[in-house]
Parts: sequence; structure tokens; C-alpha cells
Amino acid sequence: MRSPDRARRRAGALRRYWEDTWPVALILIPGLLGTPGAGEGELGWSREPDLVAYALVVCAALTAGVLRRQPGVTFAGCGVAVVTYLAVGYPVGPILIAVPVAAGGVAVAWPLRRALLGNVGLGLAVQVAGAVRFGTDGPAAGDGMLLLEWLALAFAAVAVPTAIGAAVRIRRESEARVRTAQARHAVSEERLRMAQELHDSVGHGLAVIAMQAGVALHVLARNPDKVRESLEAIQATSRESLREMRVQLDVLRTPANNDAPRRPAPGLAEAGVLLDRIRAGGLGITAEFRAGDLPPEVDLVAYRILQESLTNVLRHAGTTVARVRAARVGDDLTLEVSDDGPAGGASTHRDAGGRIGSGIAGMRARAEALGGELEAGPAPGRGFVVRARLPLTGRPNPPDVSGSAA
Repeated sequence: MRSPDRARRRAGALRRYWEDTWPVALILIPGLLGTPGAGEGELGWSREPDLVAYALVVCAALTAGVLRRQPGVTFAGCGVAVVTYLAVGYPVGPILIAVPVAAGGVAVAWPLRRALLGNVGLGLAVQVAGAVRFGTDGPAAGDGMLLLEWLALAFAAVAVPTAIGAAVRIRRESEARVRTAQARHAVSEERLRMAQELHDSVGHGLAVIAMQAGVALHVLARNPDKVRESLEAIQATSRESLREMRVQLDVLRTPANNDAPRRPAPGLAEAGVLLDRIRAGGLGITAEFRAGDLPPEVDLVAYRILQESLTNVLRHAGTTVARVRAARVGDDLTLEVSDDGPAGGASTHRDAGGRIGSGIAGMRARAEALGGELEAGPAPGRGFVVRARLPLTGRPNPPDVSGSAA
């Protein structure tokens, strides 16, 4: 066991010990020390504290020790001890502390309606037990004001801790709901991130496979060597896509296994392999990379934007040439991918409903998550261009890939 874990366990044990002992000390210490002097002003109408009185104090204190785990036991034990103490005729003393302790404990632990019903019953029992004594042989006999003061005191001893306990319970429930919502939001964000990764990697693989299959069909009768090259490219691409998909599915199945080995995130250093794979299908690509070493998160986003942009060219543009440029400009990385597709090329990058494809939305979300920006639209004259600006420094914004995966 690592030292931080032992420290956390020790702190947790100390906290639980304190939560169990403070109610006991709060009742027991004042009860044992203050009960003897409580009867000094009540000579002639209250019984002198004896072993039974102290036994009731101890009973109330001990049952308070299970307040955290069994608040009902504390409620019953303290209530019976206090009511018995008053009914027998012992002087009003520190044992009454047990009343707010029990009332507050059940208000925290029980549903509000149940806690209110229980505490109203406890308050009435204490009021009646005290009122009978004070109104017969006690100082309140013939003095209605003293009797009302006692009733008000007994009511406050129950009402105030009930209100405080209910507020604590409501706050805890609210905090629990917030934590649950945060956990669900984190899970949702992780699922959306993995969906985006699958969209980018597997979608790109399928586009390359479709392109290579088209090339193979086109030269099937006259160029067997080219057919073989295309089939080999299809085999390699499908294996790569399957590996990417397995990695993401493993993360999805075991999200808590943070120590599981994962494939290193791709970056622009692997762009050459990506470009060669697409060139093998007949698409001409000119590329210029002057980016140098990049922060890992920027490197990954740049690679994914490049991958998705070229995938869109394969899917939509009907073009033969694409141009790629990546360079540092001040504290930013700029990435541009353009093609020589037909005029008004934006329409070729739209789905059947006329909307810009989800891949573009995903690229824009990736750029904005780093505090950057991405523009995608028709190039002057003909073709389509994607331009991204990714800050190399600065704090990333919270990721938002809502609706970016398809």
C-alpha cells in the first residue's frame, strides 16, 4: 500500500472516530459534571440525582455514539432517557442536550416528513413530561408564564436542530446530485471523444479502402500489378483501421483502467505515411511541413484535421490534386489543406440534407478546444480549402465535440 493511500485511510478512520465520539462527549461530560449542581435551585420539588439519574445520562450518551450509523437508535435512546429523567422528578440539567442531538441527527438522516413527525413526537413528550412536573409540584404551579417558557424552550430544543439538520440534508443531496451530473457529463464527453476518434480514424480508412477498390476495378483487366498494389493497400488500411477501433473499444469497455497500455497518439511526424497511403490511390498531393516539434495535444489535433481534410477530398471533391501546408506563424501552428475540385466545391462537402459534413464540425470542435479556430469553404475560383490556426501556447478551452461524431 502506498503511503498516500495509508494517509487517506488513516484520515478517514480519524474522521469516522470523531463523528462517533463527539455526540457522546457532548452529552456525557456536561451530564456527569453538571447534574449534581442542577438541583441546587430546585430544592423541595425535585429529587436529588442518584445512580439512576447518572445511568440515564450515560444511556443517552452511549446511544448517541451510533448516531451516524443508526440514528433511530439514538433517537429512541435519548428520547426515552430524557423523558424518564423528567418524569421521575430529577432536576432539569445537562441531559437535555440529548434532545437537540437526537432531533438534529434524524433530521440529517431521515426524509424530511419522517423526521418532522418523529421530532414533533419527541418535542411533545419532553414538553408534557416537564409541564406535568412544573405545573404540579414545581415553580410553574399557579404561574402560567413559567409554564409557557418551559414549553417554548422544549419546542426550540427540537425545532432549531430539526431545521439545521434538514438544511444539511438538503445541501448534501444537492451536492450528490451535482457530483452525479458531473460524472455523467464526464462520461458523455469521453464517449463523444472516442466517437470522434473512431469517426476520424475508421472513416479515413474506409475512404481509402473505397478509393483503392475503385482503382482496382478500373484497371482490373489491363494492369494486374496495379490491382495487386491496391489490394495490398486495402489490406494494410483495413488492419490499421481495425487496430484503431480496438484501441477505442478497449477504452470504452474499461474506462477506469488508466494503467492499461495505449497506442501512442499520432502526430504530424506520421503524416508521410498518411500521404503515401492516399497517393497510392492516384491522388496527387503536394506537401510542405515547417512545423518542427509540437506540443502533443497540438500535434494530435493537427494530424486529425489533416486526416479528416484529406478524407473529405477522397469522398467528395472529385479532384486529382490536393495541397497541404503546415507552418509555425508566431505562437500558432497554421494548417491548410486545399484541392482543385469543381467550382463551388463547398457543395461537394455537404451531406444529403445540404449541411456541412459532420467531419468539418468535428475538426472545428478540435481546433476550438485548443483555443484556435478553423475555417472551411470554397476556394477562390474552384476547389475547397480548410484552414486551421492552433495556438502552441496557452490554456486549452474545455472540449466540446457535441454533434461532431457520425
